[in-house]
Amino acid sequence: MTPLPSSPAEELALLERELIWLNTRRVQLLRRRSWLKAALRAQSAGGWQPPHGGQPPQGAPGGWAHAPAAHPAPAVPSGSATGGPGAQHVLLILGGLLLAVAAIAFTLFSWGELGIAGRSVVLAGVTAGALGAPVLLLRRGLGATAESVGAVALLLTVLDAYALHAAVLPEADGAGYAAFASGVLAAGWAAYGVGVGRLRLPLPAAVVAGQFPLVLGAWAAGGSALVIGWALLVTAAGSVVVAARVPGLAVRATAWSGAGVTWAGGLLIGLGESVSASGPLDAAAPGVLLLGAAAVALAAAWRAPQEMAVTGGVVAGLAAVAGVGGVLRTEVPWSWAVVVYLVCGAALAPVARIAVVPRTVRGGVLGAAAGVTGVAVLAVLPSAAATLLGPAAVLTGLWAGAPDGTRELAAGAGAWPDALSVPVVLLVAAVLLGAVYASLVQEGREPAGWPGAAGAGAVGLVSAAVPVLLVSADVAYAAALVVDLLLVAGLLAAAVAVRRVPAAAGGTALWCAVAVAAHAGLLALAAEPATYAVFGLLLVLFAASAARSREAVARSLTLVLSVVCALVVASAAGASLELGAPRTAVLVLVVPAAVVVLGLWVRTPAVVVPLEAGAGFAALVALGLAVTDGAYLSLVLALCGVLAAATAVRPERRPGAGYLAAGLFATATWVRLVSAGVTHPEAYTLPVSVIACAVGLLRRRTDPEASSWTAYGPGLGVTLGPSLLALWSDPHWQRPLLLGAAALAVTVTGAVRRLQAPLLLGGGTLALVALHELAPHVAQVFDALPRWSVPALAGLLLLALGATYEQRLRDARRLREHLGRMR
Repeated sequence: MTPLPSSPAEELALLERELIWLNTRRVQLLRRRSWLKAALRAQSAGGWQPPHGGQPPQGAPGGWAHAPAAHPAPAVPSGSATGGPGAQHVLLILGGLLLAVAAIAFTLFSWGELGIAGRSVVLAGVTAGALGAPVLLLRRGLGATAESVGAVALLLTVLDAYALHAAVLPEADGAGYAAFASGVLAAGWAAYGVGVGRLRLPLPAAVVAGQFPLVLGAWAAGGSALVIGWALLVTAAGSVVVAARVPGLAVRATAWSGAGVTWAGGLLIGLGESVSASGPLDAAAPGVLLLGAAAVALAAAWRAPQEMAVTGGVVAGLAAVAGVGGVLRTEVPWSWAVVVYLVCGAALAPVARIAVVPRTVRGGVLGAAAGVTGVAVLAVLPSAAATLLGPAAVLTGLWAGAPDGTRELAAGAGAWPDALSVPVVLLVAAVLLGAVYASLVQEGREPAGWPGAAGAGAVGLVSAAVPVLLVSADVAYAAALVVDLLLVAGLLAAAVAVRRVPAAAGGTALWCAVAVAAHAGLLALAAEPATYAVFGLLLVLFAASAARSREAVARSLTLVLSVVCALVVASAAGASLELGAPRTAVLVLVVPAAVVVLGLWVRTPAVVVPLEAGAGFAALVALGLAVTDGAYLSLVLALCGVLAAATAVRPERRPGAGYLAAGLFATATWVRLVSAGVTHPEAYTLPVSVIACAVGLLRRRTDPEASSWTAYGPGLGVTLGPSLLALWSDPHWQRPLLLGAAALAVTVTGAVRRLQAPLLLGGGTLALVALHELAPHVAQVFDALPRWSVPALAGLLLLALGATYEQRLRDARRLREHLGRMR
């Protein structure tokens, strides 16, 4: 360890020695770098030989004692000395492109200047040389150069084929010659790639060229669209065979890509012909083509990787459905075509039981069946929604009379399907989902996840199908109401049976019960007796479900809906008695009154909270009914205040309900005063102030530490503020006198009792009243004084304040401390 210097001279000498050592070390490292560069250049030139006899450069101070040991340089690419392998690839690519451009230019511009012999010699020589050169290059280990020359050779063969057609066979049909040439090129490239072996481009190029012979041949022969479609499918099948049997990632990827493109082309042709067919005979040929597409896709999925196998199973199933359904749908009306395709999709379900089919393929086929089912449901969903919402037209003519059939009500909205196909689609889809649920449960799957989703979907589709079926079949009005109510009862029973029904299916059943109940309620509003019967039964059903339910959401929702049904019954009673909207509002308050009484008896928060929410909604409805009549609105507000005060009897509701009751009472008083034509604000504010100050006095007696702002501030502000606003527009003397006297009393009381809020509020109000009264006189004085007197007085005031600033500051502090000691 180097000892610390004892003087600046010793430290300076130490630094000098360190700097000399660093310079020496730098010279050593630079010489070593030069020697290593020379070794690398020698290695790339022809084997590694140490320069200078394998010794490091002479004259290095200290030798290599401190240098890292020299190890043999690792093998580096041949192009590293000139920029790395990237430069080599760039040069090879540029060379290949230049050769390709030269070949194209020669073919286009110089070909006609040569005779037949010259052309033959050029074609044979250039092509043979380009095809043979990669073999020699591969033997010398120049793989990248061989690949580039091989690519040029493949391009030359294409140019040779074009030149042969242009010079020797100009009269040959273009499409037919292209088909023949592509076939020959595919075969030749394949043989060349197999023969050479180490080139990567010829075999994928052969696969690409093999996609064209059959298609171009069918086109050249004038074949129909179906013939071209079959040609595409056969080409796709050949590509699948190549992808399944030929090794090599590039070949397999190219073959799979070509198979997908040609298969999709054949499928599109089959779909187009199938959709445009007008009869079963016309649709048979496209159907066979689509089945062929399904077979090709299934064969591809059988040998494909997992993800591609699932996709192949899906497209195979869809192609089979399109082929069979395209033939069958020509025998039924257009509105039933969706049903035909849905049934064909359902026929794919037994594939799941065939064990010989790979699991991934089975999953894809079942996915196709699910997709067909989903598309069918989506296709009829708008018509089903219009049918379900059709009875909403009853709201424009309540109690117009019971119709003969339900379709008459839906016709008012102009929405119902022209056939029974919509409910049939929904029911078939529901049966399929139910079968899926049963199958999954039999396999031992937990009733959650996919089984639960299938069960929930089945419940939802049945709940939508039944009302749509009632309207589509024009069922009698009474029978439709009975069926809807029975369906609501069944759905509610399923919703509360949480131990036997999956949670997803139970939740779906609950919301579907709400939707079907709304449909039944709309139907019932067409006739007075039906309104009472349906909503009364719905009230009983929802109340019973709430009593049996163990789920918080289901219980809360059914309790609220039971209150809503009671509200409808009460409103209907008012309409039957011809009370009018304001009087009906008083009758409607029976519902929240009953809820308040029930809350006092039950006292269970899980039950009381939803009931109170429904009661609040009923109270709002009552207020809306009474809003056109001031007297009845005041009465309804007062009754709501009574109900709120009754609710405040419960300790847990006392704060909120108590404030609400006080607000409702005050609002009822104000509404009554407005209806009586009272315009003085004190009539509205004084009662509230008296009550608020009384409550504040009680608060101060129970809690002496309570602030006067909390106890008396709101009560005093309610009256003093509006009175001050009215004061400035009041030309009479009574209000200023009374308001000033009241403010003076409040100020004195605050000073005597040492209460901050009354002192400041009263004093501020008194000052503003005095200013209001003195304002005219002050204005007269200012008018009588000369104009220079105002700034003179302001200056004198500022001088006085400046001279006594310290005293005024001490006075302000004492005043602040005195006010701070007040409550």
